[in-house]
Amino acid sequence: MEVAVSMDPLFLAWSSSRRRKFQRCSDICSKLLSESPYDQAAWSLKTRALTEMLYIDEVELDQEGIADIMLDESSIAQVARPGTSLRLPGTSQGGAPTPAVRPMTQSGRPITGFVRPSTLSGRPETMEQAIRTPRTASTARPVTSASGRFVRLGTTLFEYIFHLENDVKTALDLAALATEHAQFKDWWWKVQLGKCYYRLGLHREAEKQFRSALAHQEFVDTYLYLAKVYQRLDQPITALNVFKQGLDHFPAEVTLLTGIARIHEEMNNMISATEYYKEVLKQDNTHVEAIACIGSNHFYTDQPEIALRFYRRLLQMGVFNCQLYNNLGLCCFYAQQYDMTLSSFERALALVSSDEEQADIWYNLGHVAVGIADLTLAYQCFKLALAFNNNHGEAYNNLAVLELRKGRIEQVGDLQSSYMAAQKSEDAFPEHVDTQQILKNLRQHFATL
Repeated sequence: MEVAVSMDPLFLAWSSSRRRKFQRCSDICSKLLSESPYDQAAWSLKTRALTEMLYIDEVELDQEGIADIMLDESSIAQVARPGTSLRLPGTSQGGAPTPAVRPMTQSGRPITGFVRPSTLSGRPETMEQAIRTPRTASTARPVTSASGRFVRLGTTLFEYIFHLENDVKTALDLAALATEHAQFKDWWWKVQLGKCYYRLGLHREAEKQFRSALAHQEFVDTYLYLAKVYQRLDQPITALNVFKQGLDHFPAEVTLLTGIARIHEEMNNMISATEYYKEVLKQDNTHVEAIACIGSNHFYTDQPEIALRFYRRLLQMGVFNCQLYNNLGLCCFYAQQYDMTLSSFERALALVSSDEEQADIWYNLGHVAVGIADLTLAYQCFKLALAFNNNHGEAYNNLAVLELRKGRIEQVGDLQSSYMAAQKSEDAFPEHVDTQQILKNLRQHFATL
């Protein structure tokens, strides 16, 4: 005779949580709480499951939009010294790729090989657009990294309030009471206080809490939080010192090495960034960000064959998206492996998920067409790029070049506008040889008038 054995519901919920089936865990706990509303274990497990479903890593640096920059009250000087600001990274250093061969963001930072929160695209282009964006999270400010990303999240009591309810003020009060109850000796609660202050935009108060927590207990995450504060205050040199202090206590820690590499990359110091990314790979040879960034750097330093090796490594690791195949297609083309070029772009188009990605792929296909001297195909590719993204400036520029080759010129002789545009180009990139030649020709022409 067989006897049916039922599993304890609380144990089943705990097992579901361990297997990352958080929705099932939450449903079981809800059923238990309907029968026993004061079951503290069920409450704790349910809040933990809700947290894990919506958790965002607080260590990652948030994207700083134009509203954050315009409403920033922590800057001391209007113009930072070269090499001391993330907002004005300066020119390339030590033979690194120049803006002529490596595309830049609107803020002047080089486009990295890996998408992270601080390098995401899609930010408002003007202050007017930023002000018109929706307001959420009970704030009168435009949606910024301090509010828009955190409309939900949680863990037991504090983390439930801080993440899921996004009630930072209540979470701050709770953390302050807990810190006082612990006689100001509990490093964990000081870290939570620092997180609350950071979310509220009180960066100096957050800095004090994180440093106080480090005085009680050395912990990797605390160093990351403190460096995040200094990056938001636009003090990259101080952030680098914090990362290096962390490496003194936690040698070869991958997250600290990655943080140093990111700062060097954002400051356009590609040589140092690549060295630290290589150090990351010595500790973790499956680190996707390091592999992608090193591959990107090799591509822009005219080494497509080496970049191809890194991107193939990502493919072997299971990374499967349109961006990777797009990069593979470009590397194959510039490495003269033409048999793989078009097939890589075809695979990229099959995996595309947005119009902007579609536009970038067609733009790159246009470059391939120019390289094989098929200007008709190039014209069609650039037109398709504009069909998917009407703000694709590079495609407009290349279409204008193709029209110029065909002799279709609508306006000739506006030398003053040409001179002003060339001066702006020289200010943005003083080492650009073509711009210098254009200015020289225009000055000679003006001298003869």
